[in-house]
Amino acid sequence: MRVEHEHLMALIDHTSAVIYMRDADGRYLLVNREYERLFKLRREDIVGMTDHDLFPEAIADEFRANDLRAFARGFPVQMEEQAPSDDGLRTYVTVKFPLTDASGRSYAVCGISTDITERKQAEEQVRRLNEELEMRVRERTAELEASTQELDAFAYSVSHDLRAPLRSVEGFSQILLEDYGDALAEEARQHLGRIQTNVARMAQMIDDLLDLSRATRRELHRAPTDITALAQEVATELRATDRDRVLDLVIPDGLAVQGDPHLIRLVLQNLLGNAWKFTVHRERAEISLSRHQHDGVDVFAVRDNGAGFDMRYAHKLFDPFQRLHSTADFEGTGIGLAIVHRIVTRHGGQICAQSEPGAGATFRFSLSPAPAGWVIR
Repeated sequence: MRVEHEHLMALIDHTSAVIYMRDADGRYLLVNREYERLFKLRREDIVGMTDHDLFPEAIADEFRANDLRAFARGFPVQMEEQAPSDDGLRTYVTVKFPLTDASGRSYAVCGISTDITERKQAEEQVRRLNEELEMRVRERTAELEASTQELDAFAYSVSHDLRAPLRSVEGFSQILLEDYGDALAEEARQHLGRIQTNVARMAQMIDDLLDLSRATRRELHRAPTDITALAQEVATELRATDRDRVLDLVIPDGLAVQGDPHLIRLVLQNLLGNAWKFTVHRERAEISLSRHQHDGVDVFAVRDNGAGFDMRYAHKLFDPFQRLHSTADFEGTGIGLAIVHRIVTRHGGQICAQSEPGAGATFRFSLSPAPAGWVIR
């Protein structure tokens, strides 16, 4: 029996945890070497004492209450406890369990405590850093909201203050053509025509800039969105601009997604509008909208057999005011694909393009967040 006791003491003396045993009255029966080292007491002096003999009252009361909880429950319980040390209070995670005799009566409680002070300090540091980060985010959000209000004011100025002089230029040039056209030289009439053309381009650029601003700032409202219906609406508007065009347009039924209907309409308006524009020189234009799944994510594609572009310049496609064709060949402001990219990105999706000169283009896009590492194709 003595040998077994010595083996047990050797075992508990060589662990880094604090191990102790107290009887039902709270008197110490046993402590290990780690307990002696931490509290600078010899086990011979501790045995028979209670926590109230060793620690401040509040701490001793907590230790006793936890002992009684283990006695009452009859099975191991875990808690956090604090005990004094040379460098202040240390925090321990403690497991306490009752010891029973042959009759099943609990006669003592055994405690095993592990120092987690450094971990708690690290957790506290992380908590403080998170609080600081949250504060910075709130401050940054307030700054962004202020910037958004400034952008709203700028957008209002663009849509009203800049449009008014444009309307005046367009209106007076039209009056000159209508009322004094016969008295003007042909070169003068051509100059007035160029003025009207550039006024129209400027007005379109203002509209596109406002759309780009809305695509960035507008609050996203996800809802079940009928992409088929939206695409058909856009197609009807495009056909109305040139009813004589020969066009094979494929829009399948049942295309739907969770997204912002107003913003998704802008995506379709720009992608189908580009397909319409860049197939204008084809005897029979071919435009299609389709959907397929890639690794569980819905991918939509707009294809055409139009002018296409050189993939060496594909990295410029989605930047504002970047054009891969001259305005003499195809009109436009170079903002449409930037609008599309921002809307797709705000939905958590991706977009890519594939093309070659003279062989049409395909734009693939998704409108929902994808798993990490997912790449559209």
